[in-house]
Amino acid sequence: MFPELSFRQLSLGVFVLIAALLGATSVHALLTLDRLAAHSREAGRHAVALAEQVQRLSERGVAMERSARQFLVLDDPAFRDRYADAWREAQSALATIGAGLPSSQHAALADWRARGEAVAAVLQSVPATRERRSTAPARRALGQTLDRALAGLPAVSQLLEDAVRHEVERRNQVLLDELDQRRRLLTTQVAVAVALAALLALGGGAWLSRPLKQIEQAIVRLGGNRYDETIAVQGPGDLRRLGTQLDWLRKRLAEVEADKARFVRHVSHELKTPLAALVEGVSLLEDEVPGPLSRQQREIAAILRQNTLSLQAQIEDLLRFNEAGFAAQRLRRTTTDPGVLLDSVIAAQRLQCQARHVHCAVEGQVRPLLLDADLMAAALGNLLSNALRFSPQGGAVHFSLSEAQGKLHIDCRDEGPGVAPQDSERIFEPFYQGERQPASARRGNGIGLAIVREYVHAHGGALRLMPSERGAHFQIELPYDD
Repeated sequence: MFPELSFRQLSLGVFVLIAALLGATSVHALLTLDRLAAHSREAGRHAVALAEQVQRLSERGVAMERSARQFLVLDDPAFRDRYADAWREAQSALATIGAGLPSSQHAALADWRARGEAVAAVLQSVPATRERRSTAPARRALGQTLDRALAGLPAVSQLLEDAVRHEVERRNQVLLDELDQRRRLLTTQVAVAVALAALLALGGGAWLSRPLKQIEQAIVRLGGNRYDETIAVQGPGDLRRLGTQLDWLRKRLAEVEADKARFVRHVSHELKTPLAALVEGVSLLEDEVPGPLSRQQREIAAILRQNTLSLQAQIEDLLRFNEAGFAAQRLRRTTTDPGVLLDSVIAAQRLQCQARHVHCAVEGQVRPLLLDADLMAAALGNLLSNALRFSPQGGAVHFSLSEAQGKLHIDCRDEGPGVAPQDSERIFEPFYQGERQPASARRGNGIGLAIVREYVHAHGGALRLMPSERGAHFQIELPYDD
């Protein structure tokens, strides 16, 4: 997917998608709130307008009634004109109220309008002043008709006021219902947007982290000298190119490792042949095969023999260390009991222990675990051999087995001179020899502990030098697979 895009571009794309999703949700929420605010303002203006028109209608009704009665009493046409003005304003208010009320409330509006028209008709039917004086009974009849028309206006006005109040309350409730519905809808949309953004972030992160994990695993394999597995990285283009470069590095390291091993084998072979001839020649000289030797000649022959044997041992150790590096890359794990394995290692070096009168003891019982028994036996054998070389005559070597936090601990303690503080950082380096050496033993070559560390690291474990008041204390830590 998108093989030509880089890791940075894909990361930016995922970020933009998440930002766009959350931004769209936020914009929609703002627009919804803006619409609700507009509806609320409109409802408020409508309620105020209806209330004003009802108040105006009530006031016009009072003005109409007062003008009509004053006209009948005072016989002044100006009051009839006032009534006409108030009636026109009342009609305007009725039209506005009618537009804001449902059709079910229009009957009250029609009643109010009919009464106003009836009063207007009565006022228009009143004769002129000079004629009205001679028709007093007729004027009283008109007054009664006017009273009947005006008597119901306050009640009808109250009905309209109640209708307007109910309509305002209804619209407010509709607005509240819409607000609640929009709130639930926005809550759902925000929750869905956040969930989608989280899924997009997790999915994009997992997809983008997969090639990084592949690169990390490849680097770990390279660091562990495992060059047999091809490195292939899937994902963005720049990471795939990095995987190609890592695979090229793997091949180069494998070639260098093979060249190194081949060089060591060739050099060792070329040295062992003349060295064997030297050893044989020195032996013949010491046996005085060519002829009798003087005391000085025998001393020179002894020096030659000692140095040739030392050189031969160092060459063999170099080969052994080289083989240890290759063996650590090809583990053959089987379920092994560490206690039984340790007993077999001690039994194999029983003669060396007896020669130095060193007592070896094993304490503790642990669960079996998966490991390469041959390599681990070699590691424990080197550790025991190192302890025997440094232990004094009649000393002791103690092994203890324990478990802690899902890991096996094998501790080895001896009663030798221990490790100098300045040597603790380099004691596991190949060919490094510490300052404190046993006076009675031949000086070592410094690869025994290096081989132990190589084999322990191949099992995913660790080899440590632990603090000790007397002698040296080494600890092997191996993980349990479960």
